[in-house]
Amino acid sequence: MKILVTGTAGFIGFHLAKALLERGDEVVGIDNINDYYDVELKYSRLAETGINRDTITYNHSVQSSIYPNYQFVKLDLSDHANLEQLFTAQKFDKVINLAAQAGVRYSLENPQAYIDANITGFLNILECCRYHKIKHLVYASSSSVYGNNSKMPLSTADSVDHPISLYAATKKSNELMAHTYSHLFGIPTTGLRFFTVYGPYGRPDMALFLFTKAILAGQPIQVFNNGEMKRDFTYVDDIVGGVTRVLDHTPIPDSKKLSDPSVSKTAPYKIYNIGNSTPIRLMDFIEAIETKLGIDAKKELLPMQLGDVPMTWADTTDLEANLYYRPDTPIKEGVGRFIDWYKSYYIH
Repeated sequence: MKILVTGTAGFIGFHLAKALLERGDEVVGIDNINDYYDVELKYSRLAETGINRDTITYNHSVQSSIYPNYQFVKLDLSDHANLEQLFTAQKFDKVINLAAQAGVRYSLENPQAYIDANITGFLNILECCRYHKIKHLVYASSSSVYGNNSKMPLSTADSVDHPISLYAATKKSNELMAHTYSHLFGIPTTGLRFFTVYGPYGRPDMALFLFTKAILAGQPIQVFNNGEMKRDFTYVDDIVGGVTRVLDHTPIPDSKKLSDPSVSKTAPYKIYNIGNSTPIRLMDFIEAIETKLGIDAKKELLPMQLGDVPMTWADTTDLEANLYYRPDTPIKEGVGRFIDWYKSYYIH
């Protein structure tokens, strides 16, 4: 297949592009390489897929030196005209949209960035999929859409009508927009609610990266809600495995589950959770880092942050029943792989 993957300079997009290329798909990757976090890390990810930073210019296709079936284009999703030209020229079979303005806390500081990237950008993707007869659009949603839901585990059949951050609201909006386009224009769409993804080449604003960096520097780590939190940490390879499995499974209307908002009786539309289904205490997560590093962390206990939630736990029943897939990387193994990468990348 010929697949457009947006966000291929990003954490998950980089890993996904490699997996698709290595299974033989033709991939075109796009990313605007913004400076939300260190662009050097983004260029390093691109280099791992054979994209030379010195050849990158806006709206210009760069051929990979490693994968003959990979091209990269620096492009912003809000640039509808050039995005439309890309779709016209490349004739994609399927699209995976991972590009977004990420981060719950940053959405309190710069809300406009979330509207531009996550709403306007996603609308442009939908419009291009509409006019170019894309066979399947898979897009990243987030576990943050569940807000303060207290019933655990979090199920795609649950209500997600009360987001507590603008980031979460934009992701919920993406699901609603996708359903509308699936219903009106017959575009098959699948949304994936990711649960706390971690692993090599991860985002510097995420807990594992921040904790590892601070502990190695002898600095205290910030532990929110006094450590009374649980997260369904999900290793990036498990996320990638789920995305590729979903990509190959095009949704169809389902009139049998009229009370389940994760499917539609009128549209080829589906929502899945992708998580490890094993919530980990934050203190146990920190202990796994300490054990791997051989260093005890200095902890600064702080109250809960605005927009944050005390617990996430993915119900992956649908993923297992429909696609026979369940993430299962143990936390110690995943943390160990990240720290090995971190040391080789930053410390050598």
